[in-house]
Amino acid sequence: MSRVEKNNIPRPYNLIANERANNSDFSVDEMFKFLEGNSDQHANSILEISKLLERDLVLRNKPGYYENTSKDEIRRTTFLKVKQLALYCERIVAEQLANGVPYDKIDISQYNNILFTYAVYDPQTVTRIAIHSGLFYSAIKGNGTKAQFNYWAFEREGLYAKGVYGCFGMTELAHGSNVAALETTAEYDFKTKTFTINTPHIGATKWWIGGAATTANHCCVYARLIVKGKDYGVKTFIVQLRDVDHHLIPGVSIGDIGAKMGRQGIDNGWIQFTNVKIPKNFMLQKYVQINDDEEEVINSPMDQLAYGALLGGRVGMVMDSYRVGAKVTTIALRYAVGRRQFGKAVNKETNFASPQQVDNSLKLEKQLIDYPNHQYRLIPLLATAYCLSSAAYRMVRNLDAVNSALESTQLLKNKKFLFKTIEDLKEVFVISAAVKPSSTWYGAKAIDECRQACGGHGYSAYSSFGQTYNDWVVQCTWEGDNNVLSMNSGRSMTKYRQSALKGRPVPSQFKFLTKSYKPSDFAKLDFSDNARLLELFDFMVISMIDEVVAQLKKYNKDFDKVGPLMLNTAKFFCQRYYLESVLLYFDATEANSSIKPALVNIINLFALYTIKENSGVFLRFGLLSQSQIALVESRIFDDLLPFLRHRIVALTDAFKLSDFFINTPLGNYDGDIYNKYFDLVNSVNNNKSDYDDYAYQDEILKFLKRGSIEEREYHEKDAKTLEKLGK
Repeated sequence: MSRVEKNNIPRPYNLIANERANNSDFSVDEMFKFLEGNSDQHANSILEISKLLERDLVLRNKPGYYENTSKDEIRRTTFLKVKQLALYCERIVAEQLANGVPYDKIDISQYNNILFTYAVYDPQTVTRIAIHSGLFYSAIKGNGTKAQFNYWAFEREGLYAKGVYGCFGMTELAHGSNVAALETTAEYDFKTKTFTINTPHIGATKWWIGGAATTANHCCVYARLIVKGKDYGVKTFIVQLRDVDHHLIPGVSIGDIGAKMGRQGIDNGWIQFTNVKIPKNFMLQKYVQINDDEEEVINSPMDQLAYGALLGGRVGMVMDSYRVGAKVTTIALRYAVGRRQFGKAVNKETNFASPQQVDNSLKLEKQLIDYPNHQYRLIPLLATAYCLSSAAYRMVRNLDAVNSALESTQLLKNKKFLFKTIEDLKEVFVISAAVKPSSTWYGAKAIDECRQACGGHGYSAYSSFGQTYNDWVVQCTWEGDNNVLSMNSGRSMTKYRQSALKGRPVPSQFKFLTKSYKPSDFAKLDFSDNARLLELFDFMVISMIDEVVAQLKKYNKDFDKVGPLMLNTAKFFCQRYYLESVLLYFDATEANSSIKPALVNIINLFALYTIKENSGVFLRFGLLSQSQIALVESRIFDDLLPFLRHRIVALTDAFKLSDFFINTPLGNYDGDIYNKYFDLVNSVNNNKSDYDDYAYQDEILKFLKRGSIEEREYHEKDAKTLEKLGK
């Protein structure tokens, strides 16, 4: 039943309750299932994990989380949470081992889902533990033999941070994205069968190494293999940093890189090595070995497969982008429903209240969500999150399939299987290099746009936008700078298109590059037809790549000259990938599902919003006319936004983010914005007034009661004083 304002006291919770009760014509539970990979089992698992996390008092932030806290205190409290998460991992592994599961069959997907879910609440804690359990052990698994992985992960019990705590030593002070140019050296001595690890100059100092400053006692070091003076390129080595008493190993120098924009709880450090010796078998040897008898290096032709270990981080960031988009759009849209501002006086509480319930004397302001500009500002961001969820789960499943192939015994026995695995890995690499950048850029844009849409209150630390933004934007540069990754992806797609034009095979997810279109194919385009819009997006990517190809001829195949074109190609490919992915999941949904009408419009809004925001490019390539762009805009504002506006609370509820994960009164489920905001601010500050600080008050009073300038200058320039001093 609708609740009605009885006076001008703001009651945003009534607005939220009314819309939740009246504006949902689909199952929120079914929509949540769709958002979580269209899987009942996985959706239920995420709900169980969410419940587990929000009930864990160790993992809960204290009310003063947004107040000024020292870096040391943040580090300490973050480590307490790291310990708790590691204990979850230990129990998951121990249960399987107790049931006789062999090492190579241990499944930690449940633990990874715990990390993915908790990351939206406390990304710095998840990053700190994931550097160890993710990057460090993924590098060992991707580059090491099974015996090496089993030793470091299970025999040493290091996977859950018992005995071994690892960090990932790739980035250097002078090199980041260009991994092939790293300069740390590992020189082999055939007599002692040891490697000597060295930092040859300051630029080769390992930098940004999460965990190194205080926590890690081992590091997976990326260094140049030097044998008999010959450089064999960058390989991976396990190097002990600290001994059993946590003292630095002689020759290892470590420091803290200092304060960052966000994620202060991660102990990022620098590392320098001076003649640090490690045993031969501490080099990870899946793809490279040293033959002592022949004194030679055996490099596997499959060493390119080693980089598959790095893709998990990129794919994980796409999933993070979905979850952060879900969080911030939920906050901003619930706030937009509950907040009134300006507008003509209205004579009814909501569109759903009956006339008998309305007090016509009220002078109520307009809800923010009812302004078309506000709808256009926020609802497309929500639609993007919906489409991004499908892309994220599609990428996770593709990467899982590749990783399974990499662990298969067929890899070394069946050449056809090997070559297919290599091509599948390259395909995931190219897709992730395009989707990770645009997804993390979307996250940064969504956070700040939603912050601005909440007005002044969005600037408050208690809105969570500020901390979320500072914690988020590192995603745009780590595991590959976004611009560099995008250009690399655009370059690969250009080569795929060139192969397609020559009739050569291309990877399955790039088959659309074999198609041919002409502008007249879309002259009478139905802008409500999402399948046809996908074909239009195909044509856009093809047109952009064809322009790259033409420019390459002009610049004599100098890819650097066409960098901006390749960057834009990768950006638009990402939008196409979102659209294709969500349509794949949509088509897999039951025909009579209650969520389909809302989803059709969500998907359509995403596609048309992308067209409108890129209208200049569509016009330049002649894919659409000016009148068609006008039709796009008309459909967005006249049809899609009004339709979705009256389902907006249900669409945000479908993310099933509890108040624990929302973590701000501006977006709480019940919509009691002002009471909870006021109570939170006062509880954090303990109702303490500056009047309680008498020394501070005394300083203020002295300043306010200061004398005149003449008095403060001892009247030295007064007329009387000057007269006394004479002419």
